[in-house]
Formats: sequence, structure tokens, C-alpha cells
Amino acid sequence: MKFGSVDNPETIDFTLPQDHPDTLRVLNAVKDDTIPNIYVGCAKWNKSDLKGFYPRGTKDELHYYSRQFNSIELNATFYRIFPPEQFVKWYDKTPEGFQFFPKLNQEISHWKRLNDDIKPVLDNYLYGAINLKEKLGCVFLQMHTNFAPKDFDRIVKFVESWPKEIPLAVEFRHTDWYNDDAIANDLYQLLEENNISNIIVDSAGRRDIMHMRLTNSRAFVRYVGANHVSDYSRLDDWVERLKLWKDNGVNRLIFLFIKILKKSHHYCQHT
Repeated sequence: MKFGSVDNPETIDFTLPQDHPDTLRVLNAVKDDTIPNIYVGCAKWNKSDLKGFYPRGTKDELHYYSRQFNSIELNATFYRIFPPEQFVKWYDKTPEGFQFFPKLNQEISHWKRLNDDIKPVLDNYLYGAINLKEKLGCVFLQMHTNFAPKDFDRIVKFVESWPKEIPLAVEFRHTDWYNDDAIANDLYQLLEENNISNIIVDSAGRRDIMHMRLTNSRAFVRYVGANHVSDYSRLDDWVERLKLWKDNGVNRLIFLFIKILKKSHHYCQHT
């Protein structure tokens, strides 16, 4: 079963939890009159994943996609490391202001699990990704569900050695990262001190990791639709929460759709 999938989404309580008490503290510390940048996009742009989205006869999917949405997760970089030339092509096909949010390669996160020998792979990955230039919105690290806090020291070393000029966000899936208070507080402090975003994942089967804790002024939300009518009301609730964060100091809102109803494409483009 895919991460967070459920057989009966109608039985799930999709109510958004209240914000963690420190979320507003983090936002208010940087609050000013700046209008935040808002990025909405999907995980992939190919026709097989966005059925019914492209007009008949569309040949260049990225070109069309990037004129409807202003960002993409770039999930493909999880499965292979692309050469610099490929990032240049993606850069050239997209308009000014478009943002890529590439996922770190699985060799780094899932196979080597942030061990000491990841440096050559990471350097090779970043050597390509930096060719997105100002369109590189934020790289994100997604750890496997079984990556537990017993390996906290690996996170510390990875975070503290990350090149500060490249924005980073992290996603943890093991429940103890957010439901053991002592561990969670240590994690939040580490991310705050290093200006790293704490990704929020809204998924039907994993309400236990809806931590609602922002660690910097960048709100990064990955929304996993349940392929159910409740997806629409869930989106309405998120619009209200994002408005609240916007009013309280967020300077970047990133909302990426991992799975949505076919009819939601129009909704997503105009929300």
C-alpha cells in the first residue's frame, strides 16, 4: 500500500490540527509588510499522472504545465541523478518566476540513509541541481518511514554540513519524530537554528505526523489526495490555514499536490 493510503477515506477525520504553539512565534519573529510568494504545483508533469489535464495534441508537457502552475515537486530526481544539461533544459522551458522543488536522490536518503559516504553522491546531485539557478526553490529530503530517531546524529551531521546557500526542507515519516516530545523539540530546534523547513504532509492514513510546526518562514505542504470527494473540503480548510500563516509572517507558501481527483486540476489552478 502506498504511503498514507486508506481503503475507506470517508471514515477519516480530516480536520486540520491546531498549529503547534511555536509556529506563530517563528512567524511573528520575521513578520513584516512583505507580500509572500505563493507556489502551487504537482509532483510530476507527465500525462500518465495528470490524466485529463493536457489539451489533446500537447507535445511539450513541461512547457504547458509551467504556464498553468508556477512550481513542480520534481519527484524524478528521487529515482535518478540527472546531468547538469538536463536541469538547464528544464530551466529554459519554464517561464520567469517558475520554481522547482527537487527531491533528494534515494541513494542519499533511503539506501545510504545519510551515512558518512553520501558526500560524493550529494555533490554530484547538487552539481546538476544548481543549474536551475534562481528557479531552484528548495531541495527537499524525504526519509523512509522506518528511519527512526535512533539515528538522530545522522540528521544533525547532515543538517549542519548542508550548504547554507541552498534552501532545504525535510520530511520525516516515522511517528516518533513528532510524537515523542523530547525528540520533537530537539528536532525543531535543530531545524530552526539551521533555517530548514519542516515539511507538513497531509495524508489520509498518517494523521499522526500532522505536526503543524513551522521552523522558519517557509511553509512547505505536501497534500496527498485520497481520491475521494472529501479532497475538496480538505483544500478549503487548507486555504483558511494558509491565509492565517500569510497574515502572521510567512514569506513563502509552497503547496504541492501529490495525488488529486481528475476534476481538481481546474480547482487547484484557481485556488
